[in-house]
Amino acid sequence: MTDRRDPPNHGPNPRPNHGPNPMPNSGQDPARRLAAHVEAARLDPGLYLVATPIGAARDITLRALDVLNSADMLAAEDTRVLRHLLDIHGVPLRGRRILSYHDHNGDRARPALLAALSDGASVAYCSDAGTPLVADPGYRLALDAAEAGARVHALPGPSSALAALSLAGLPSDRFLFLGFPPPTQSARQTWLRRWMAVDSTLILFESPRRVSRTLEDLALIDPARITVVARELTKKFEEVIRGTAADLSADPRMATLKGEVVMVLDRPSAVEMDEDRVRAVLTAHMRTMSVKDAAREAAQELGLPRRDVYQLALGLADRD
Repeated sequence: MTDRRDPPNHGPNPRPNHGPNPMPNSGQDPARRLAAHVEAARLDPGLYLVATPIGAARDITLRALDVLNSADMLAAEDTRVLRHLLDIHGVPLRGRRILSYHDHNGDRARPALLAALSDGASVAYCSDAGTPLVADPGYRLALDAAEAGARVHALPGPSSALAALSLAGLPSDRFLFLGFPPPTQSARQTWLRRWMAVDSTLILFESPRRVSRTLEDLALIDPARITVVARELTKKFEEVIRGTAADLSADPRMATLKGEVVMVLDRPSAVEMDEDRVRAVLTAHMRTMSVKDAAREAAQELGLPRRDVYQLALGLADRD
């Protein structure tokens, strides 16, 4: 989802400021409105990858507004979304055209952007929402720009993947972003078995129409795996639902989800290896595969470390 979101909006209406809650002897002054400003400094040449809000328009950074105000050229996955964001924050186009750059026109649109970079221009690129190059079409532009000698600048900011990880309450010292699972059941189950064996918290995007099917597959593979479904992050109807894969697959809310969804999966629990079962699976695979391939398939199927399964496979091969 490109960190793909609906066009940014102001999000929930802010609560009226009735002053701080009474705190006896706090000695604190009440919060007051502060004035911020957008810079108009000349930018160094290069490609600027600008993170934009995934829901609430005020989540944009001041530096992002500086760059969008000052860049020589603007490019966006959806020009209407960027134009709306600029309007919200009062950033004028000043006659600049926003160039469309997305999955379907990248090969045609990229040469114009690379030519501008080669002429020493500053080019700002925004995806629909969130951080460019996270599951969106910007990566080839960044690669070609870097290979052509242009400097690539990253302006960090909103990311639905990291927002979901922060909210999930799962270990975050080691995590893996996977993008979207395959849409078909067979391919999706194979894909899930492969990645669910990795000792890492997993982050994936999913269509709200397929969340219930993906949860059913998760429940078949590892029903006790703690899973978090986060939808509409930073928006008015934000919702975070936690539970085991089995519990969530039986939750009727999953069939009627709306909005953008991020799923976060806990890392696997320690698995005790049932050697008799492993040998049976290996024996079946070794009838048609090499020892190495049979060990790989068995490890993936059983969610076990490949090295341990390979050692058992070598023992079976020696007996034969």
